[in-house]
This record gives sequence, structure tokens and C-alpha cells, in this order.
Amino acid sequence: MPFYSDDVIEEVRSRNDIVDVIGGYVSLKHKGNSYQACCPFHHEKTPSFHVSKDKQMYHCFGCGVGGNVYTFIMEYENYSFPEAVKHLADRCGYQLPEQEMSSEQKARENYKVLLREMNKTAAAYFHYLLTKTEHGKKAYEYLKDRGFSDETISSFGLGYSDIFPNDLYLYLKKKGYTDEQMKNSGLVEINEKKGGTDKFWNRVMVPIADINGKVIAFGGRVMGDAKPKYLNTKETEVFDKSHNLFAMNIARRSKKRGIIICEGYMDVIAMHQAGFDNAVASLGTAFTIGQANIIKRFTEEVYLAYDSDGAGTNATLKAIAILREVGLTTRVIDMKPYKDPDEFIKNLGKEAYEERIRNAVTGIVFEIDTIATGYNLKDPEEKIKFTKEAAKRLSYIDEPVARHSYVDAVSEKYNLDRDGLKDTVTKYGTLELKNNDRAYQGSTQSNMRENSPSYENNISAANGLSEGSGRSDSNKRSSPENKPQKLLLTWMINDIRLFKMLDGVISEEDFYDEDIYPIAKELFNQYRETGTVKPASILNVYDDVDKQRLAASIMQTELPFEMDEDEREKAINDLVKKTKAGYIDWKLPQCTDDAKMFQELIVAKAGISKLHISLKNG
Repeated sequence: MPFYSDDVIEEVRSRNDIVDVIGGYVSLKHKGNSYQACCPFHHEKTPSFHVSKDKQMYHCFGCGVGGNVYTFIMEYENYSFPEAVKHLADRCGYQLPEQEMSSEQKARENYKVLLREMNKTAAAYFHYLLTKTEHGKKAYEYLKDRGFSDETISSFGLGYSDIFPNDLYLYLKKKGYTDEQMKNSGLVEINEKKGGTDKFWNRVMVPIADINGKVIAFGGRVMGDAKPKYLNTKETEVFDKSHNLFAMNIARRSKKRGIIICEGYMDVIAMHQAGFDNAVASLGTAFTIGQANIIKRFTEEVYLAYDSDGAGTNATLKAIAILREVGLTTRVIDMKPYKDPDEFIKNLGKEAYEERIRNAVTGIVFEIDTIATGYNLKDPEEKIKFTKEAAKRLSYIDEPVARHSYVDAVSEKYNLDRDGLKDTVTKYGTLELKNNDRAYQGSTQSNMRENSPSYENNISAANGLSEGSGRSDSNKRSSPENKPQKLLLTWMINDIRLFKMLDGVISEEDFYDEDIYPIAKELFNQYRETGTVKPASILNVYDDVDKQRLAASIMQTELPFEMDEDEREKAINDLVKKTKAGYIDWKLPQCTDDAKMFQELIVAKAGISKLHISLKNG
């Protein structure tokens, strides 16, 4: 539940035009009835992310995300709902009233505070074991052998988890934490037979802080050759790997240029000790859009310092694509002949690393250089293939001046015919534009037009659209029974006149799916009260992002095909019949003890086949 009244939430939402808000994060292009962009929440080359000014909603037909302006801010900025309300209120200059939290909100926030306090307690204990006990000497010597000073050990709060497998469990137990709390923190595993077992033991411990400096998790590193080398806290109420970066709380305040992304904690710590306090690392997972968006809040330039081996190269290429997607300039630091920043700085020093940063190549150059390693450029056929691959990559550059500059540089570096490369780049660029023009609803619209204009194919394709890509969690609950309900609501939102035409025929009660009914109820209530509907305002009642996505998939979907009058009428009648029949089938088992109602439902179902709604003058 939100902290503020419904009226306040709606007032703030209405003052923040969704096109203006989202346009501040991604480049939107006006197309048809909506605005489009490549989705900021997943990697794609053709735009499937749509923003509706009329509905004040967005939806991605590629990955399934969707919602109103609050949903976008929550997902993009990693904000809670109250934080999103405050952010948007500040943006439009609206003074929020002071509000008390509900008991549910207080309980949830207090529990998060408890988890952070437990992590803080564990961090202090691990640091004590490292610096003050005999058992911690081995870990302390390990860190000193890696070149870390006492100041660095202290500033990062490095520690040691004892060799006993229940040491932390017993310590936290004495501090008053329950088994359930310890289990939910990710620090302890609870077994009915064995009791509490520490997640980390006999490892060097690295506390992971959130962007505000609060300890929310840990990384543990073995001191020998045991596997896994690194072990990380599982995701918890306060720790989301995909939306946090190690040392970002420090790097965000750095005076250095840009942000440097490394692979591991030890690389980051070594770089900070050498003066590069703008270094961060992802947390035991591949680099994500969420992490890229966090970085974008503090810089426009990113340096990649992944390992120089094959795996590091692949990780670099993926990170370049993600960072480009959110609009960040990327450069790649060459660390050869060493594997990582830690080794490089130890062997060649800080000044040499600063020089490598100054000479870092752009992401595009790195990509093309990597492509070149797969071809024998002395062989004419191989060189032709390389030219085509390089041209494909260069064709993605939107800015003409930049594209021409790269064509010149690549043709000179690899001894390619400049005019030939330029023509090939232009050809691929033209194809890309054509693909973008056809990308509205992806291949679904194209398949419908090319294969069959018939009502059956149209309705089948539209059902698929109402499901999105099937990736979002909310869509996992979808079933053939609720598809007609979802699609009928989509029709009604796209053509509000249907509320009047179907009055007395269908109501919110017919939308029996537990997730769809609240949406239908609010839509029907809005229409009865105002004669219209405001889809975006419905999402204000949802704290749950999955339910926001479900609502968005229904309300933001646009039917990308044309029907004549007869096909449209047949489609609406078919959906009404299926929805009403589905409601009766759902209701019948619930009233077997009520003979009168049971008989009424049987009669009503028999009459559905005779039902016909005329829309000729609608």
C-alpha cells in the first residue's frame, strides 16, 4: 500500500506526463499513436518499447515490462513506491503532505532495517576475527601478501569467517537474532536436524554496501584453490544483485573521470588503494541493464577493465552492448600482458595504468578489433567477410559524422577500400531502418498481414499480443481461460464506446480471474462515474510490479491489425461469449448447494449461443 492518499498519488501522477518523464531517460520517437524506443530494461536492436501519451502508460512487447510513470521510475531507478512518489512530486514541484506509514509498511521497513543491522553486526564481527584473533592471522597475511594496506583493510571493512561452520550462527544467536531472521539474511542456513550452519566459513570476507553505504551482503573468497573461489550472499529483501554494484557508494563521489567497471572485488579494492576510487564491480553475476542504469545516474562515460582472457573479452562485448543501450559512452582498457587491474598495477604501477586509461579504445573499436581476430585478413575471401561484419557494426552508429569518422579509421587500420566499406555500411544501415519501420509489434503484425487477414488469425495473434512475450512473471499465471477476458478488456480500453454498447450485457463480475477482476472493476467504476477511463491511474493501487505488468499488458496493448465492420462485430461477440461462458463455468462449482442459482446459471449458459450484440452504428 502507498504511503499517501489515492488523491495525492493521482495528483502527482497527473502532473508528470509519462512521455516527458521517460523521454528524459531514453530517446523516444513519435510513431503512430505512441512513442517508441529500444527498451531500457533489456537489450534489443529494434524498438519494441511503446509509450502512450493518451493512456499515460508504457509497455515493452519484447520483455513484458509495463506500467505507468510510477512503475517506470521504480524499475529504472530501483526505487520503492514511496520513493517514486517523492521523486515525481519533487520533479513537478508538488508539496507532499506528511503521512504516517501503515502497520504493514512499518513492519516491512523495520524488517529491512533489522536485516541491515544484522549485516552490519556480521561485518564488525568478521573484521574483529581478521584483525584481533589468532584464527584470523592466515586471512590477514593473505590480504597483506596481496599488497593491501591496513588502511585499505579498515576502509573496506574486510574480515574473516572462522573455520567453525556455525561460528557466526552462534554469535548472532547471542545477539538476539532468531533462526528465521538469520535465514532470511542469507548469512545462515537452517536445517531441522543440523540446526544453523554458516553460509561463509574459512574465507576472507568482503562486505557489500548499497549506494548509501549500508552493508547489505557479503562476498567470501577462499585463500587456497578450493571451489567456488568466490561465494556471495543470496538475494534478500535488502540485496538485489542485478541492481547493486560493489563500491558504487564510494565511486559515486569520486573526482576521477567516469566509472571503471572490473570483474571482481579484489580488483576494485586494489584500484581504490592505487587512487582509482571510481572503480566498481558487478556482484557475482553478468553485468545487467539495472546496473548500467545506476551508473548512468552519476556519469556518461564508462571504462571497462575486465580480464584480458577469452571470458573477459566476451564479458566486455556484452557490457558494451548494454551500456550503449542506456546511452553511455564506453572505452576498454588494455591490460595485456597482465590478466587484470590488480596484476597490472602491482607489476607496472599506477602511472602506467593511468596511461592505459588515457589510451583506452572506444567500445566500437574494441568490437571491430575483436571481430578481426576471427579472420585471416591476408586471404581475400576472409577479408570480404570481415568487411561485411565490420560494416554491420558500423551501421548501428546513428550520428553521420561519427559513422564517417569510424569508416575512415577502420578502413585505414585494416587496409580496406574506404568507399567500398562506406557503401556496405550504408546498405546495412538502410536495411536496419527498414527493419525498424517493420518492428511495430515485432514479427506478429507482419505474420498476420502476410499469412491471413481472417478474423480467426487476427484474434489468435491478438491473444498472443495480450500475453506479451511470456517472460514476465505475471504472464506465467496466464491460461487459455483468461485470454478472452484480457483481450476483451484490451478492446474496451482501445475503444471506450464499447462500455456503453455492452452495458447490460457484460460487467466487471464476468471478469472472474483473480488478477483481472480488480482491473475490470476499476475500469467499469471509472466509466460509470466519469463516462471515460484513465488506465494509468489504475496502476496506482498496485505495489506489486508483476501485477502492474499484467495490468499494463492489458491496457497498453494496441491491436495492430485492421478489421472491417463485420469482422470487428464478430470478434467482440466471440470474446463476450467466451468471457461469460468462462465466468459461468467458474461459478457453477461454487453454488451446487444453491439449486436456484445453479439452475439460473445453466439457463444463462444455454442462452449465450443466442447472444448477439450489434455494433453497426457503434
